[in-house]
Amino acid sequence: MREYLLTLCVTAAVTYLLTGPVRKFAIVAGAMPEIRARDVHREPTPRLGGIAMFGGLCAGLLVAAHLSNLGKVFDLGSEPRALLSGAGLIWLLGVLDDKWGVDALVKLGGQMIAAGVMVLQGLTILWIPVPGVGTVALTSMQGTLLTVALVVITINAVNFVDGLDGLASGMVCIAAAAFFLYAYRLWFGHNIEAAAPATLFAAVLMGMCLGFLPHNMHPARIFMGDSGSMLIGLVLAAGAISITGQVDPDLLYQQVGGERQAVQAMVPVYIPLLLPLTVIAVPVADLLLAIVRRTWNGQSPFAADRGHLHHRLLELGHSHSRAVLIMYFWSALIGFGTVAYSVHSASMWIVLLIVLLSAVGLVLLLLPRFKPRAPRWAEAFVPPRYRRKARSEPPVLPAGAAAPAERERDREREPVPAGLHGATAIGDRSRFHHPRRITRGH
Repeated sequence: MREYLLTLCVTAAVTYLLTGPVRKFAIVAGAMPEIRARDVHREPTPRLGGIAMFGGLCAGLLVAAHLSNLGKVFDLGSEPRALLSGAGLIWLLGVLDDKWGVDALVKLGGQMIAAGVMVLQGLTILWIPVPGVGTVALTSMQGTLLTVALVVITINAVNFVDGLDGLASGMVCIAAAAFFLYAYRLWFGHNIEAAAPATLFAAVLMGMCLGFLPHNMHPARIFMGDSGSMLIGLVLAAGAISITGQVDPDLLYQQVGGERQAVQAMVPVYIPLLLPLTVIAVPVADLLLAIVRRTWNGQSPFAADRGHLHHRLLELGHSHSRAVLIMYFWSALIGFGTVAYSVHSASMWIVLLIVLLSAVGLVLLLLPRFKPRAPRWAEAFVPPRYRRKARSEPPVLPAGAAAPAERERDREREPVPAGLHGATAIGDRSRFHHPRRITRGH
């Protein structure tokens, strides 16, 4: 665990330190597009934040390769190199899109190429555990198609949700934390070494998001752009592919004592078969709703609009920060709830807790005008808008003196003396200006 924490901290530190210089570079390079109709921000903000995130990814993998335990992941398999190759391609495509703009179909082709590069280097789905059927082996073509589809869905789901300050990086960080707990349990709890690469990818992904998040919180000083959103989507998909297609369910059967227990332990993997649909269910739901909405209106599925979930939260009356926190809540509930269910699937308390938290989330959605107030002892640790306003005592007036509000009302009731033709004697001067006489000297 210490090596994972070290890798996470190095990735976060490098990402955080690089974001400032990248912001200045983006301003000089002119990567500050004009504000569009669907945008929420009101001031031009530089992009290219993915450059700093890619630097953090490289630093995290470099440090992990020189550690005693994590270094074995690089020696036993080619999955880290496959991730770095695909991430480099998708990051380069995102940088070009942030600076000059790339057509949607071209980006889709680039995403498929990046997924194909990872498949060629061994990062692919080999089998799928199906409940009631067992382990289903996939052919080379089936595994390639499923892997490419998983990468494309995850990348676009993260890209679609990147609409508010700090939303995409925070949601992916929450998903990576839940995924890390699940993969770490498979590796050290069940002694399955094939889960080690997915655990490393999740730790690096958390570091990338945590290092970039302080610069991206509302009001954001820099956006990650497509170079960042597609990058973190690909890293998340790589972890899902690694643990779904590389972990042999037969080893898990031996560890947990039977096929039924193994199926329960693999719940986050095979329900549904595409893992990101359970880990980042909120972005995927937003993606599907956007496709249905646009095709129903006769538009292209890649056409931009203001109908995403975060836009609807703002229309309900939620503030920017509150809408982001609500999306965080639902992501954490789905991600950690799924992991908890995989650990104790027979416990009714977990189901009741998930139902209770879901009800709390619905109440938060229906109370957009409610502003929570922190207790007195915690006011020093929260933003000023959540602090209680100090009550000011009314000034002590001498006996017989009227209050300022009463004097103002009495003044309004006093008659105003009228002058010639209704003009007031105490009014402004005449609006007709008399020209000054200019004497010219001869």
